[in-house]
Amino acid sequence: MVEVFAVASGKGGTGKTTSTLALGMALAAEYDVTVIDADTGMANILFHAGLSDVETTLHEVLAGNAPVEEAVYRRFGMDVVPCGTSLGGFREAEPGRLRDVVATLAERTDVILLDSPATLGSRSAVLPIVLADRIVVVLQPTIPSLSDGLKVQEYATTYGTDVAGILFNRVTDDEAIDRIATKAQRYFEGETLAVVPESETVRAARRASEPLLAHAPDSPPAESYWEAASALTVRPGESAAVADRFRSAVIPDDS
Repeated sequence: MVEVFAVASGKGGTGKTTSTLALGMALAAEYDVTVIDADTGMANILFHAGLSDVETTLHEVLAGNAPVEEAVYRRFGMDVVPCGTSLGGFREAEPGRLRDVVATLAERTDVILLDSPATLGSRSAVLPIVLADRIVVVLQPTIPSLSDGLKVQEYATTYGTDVAGILFNRVTDDEAIDRIATKAQRYFEGETLAVVPESETVRAARRASEPLLAHAPDSPPAESYWEAASALTVRPGESAAVADRFRSAVIPDDS
């Protein structure tokens, strides 16, 4: 079985990478999980997962210089495929090879989480959303964030990708989360998975180069991510068939 989720948002700063790793660790309690940093232009997972000194990353794989197996690292109970941060690596990477990367990994895992770019301006940005079975949309509790997230949903559904749900992140006590959540339920497909509070603990985890659930597993934001993961029902898919679908996926033209 395998299902692919793209963790996406319509803007930067919503906490996609924190959310991707937190959901990955929570789901890894029940499933074999692989997390891929598909944000090839603004990669962050290597810093969040203590992988900043590794030699082989997704950049090398997408450039055709290494097999994907060399870019897979076992961390925090899951497999992690980090992406490099160099401009040269980004320029050499061929986005279309992501199809084969996901197809190869789909044959040996239960859940794949793609940490997606925050914008939809190029095929390298939209391909993770196109490849995914479903997306998790990470939002901040503001009207502009809802608007940006709806653009992601529209793009996803255009390509036949479903919406697993929305995740409100970085929520402070004085924000009208109930009012915003009501609007979100009206316009978004999928349920509200959880509301994650703003917390210094999240920033401390980033400074420690650890996922939140490893750094502070009992903290309020960690508890919210456990809630979100429990609300995600992983749908079974036959691995070989899923892999074939990924390999034949249509690559969108640059916008």
